[in-house]
Amino acid sequence: MLTRRTFGATALAAGLLAASVVTAVPAQAAACTGTTGVTVVVDFTAVGGGIQTGCAPGDTATGLAALTGAGFSYAFHPRFPGFVCKINALPATCTNPTGSAYWSYWHAQHGTPWTYSNLGAASYNPAPGDVEGWSFGAGTQPGITAP
Repeated sequence: MLTRRTFGATALAAGLLAASVVTAVPAQAAACTGTTGVTVVVDFTAVGGGIQTGCAPGDTATGLAALTGAGFSYAFHPRFPGFVCKINALPATCTNPTGSAYWSYWHAQHGTPWTYSNLGAASYNPAPGDVEGWSFGAGTQPGITAP
């Protein structure tokens, strides 16, 4: 069972105003082992890529920190602050978040089914050992079981 740790509105607002494009640290291209960090899976299949997995070492403060800590970059939508519209510069053009294609955010434990996140990645605090997932499409879960 996932334990959700959330931040207050002040932390969320500070995170949203910090940057609209965030670059990543060098990637660790494999799942984390045990509770050494947060595993991140990004499914680029719908935007012409494959499925990539990385490890964000340690205890990341947010889902966005896990994303960058695992070696992925992201950009917020220019008209919808806080809405992730690109991961590793994909797709080429940001889509309307009310449309049929967007980056959906998921949670799991190793080897268990994905659960759609009811919190944004800036508000969710994954614990070491958790698996975070991102998939581009109409709310489609990542195409692999949580590693």
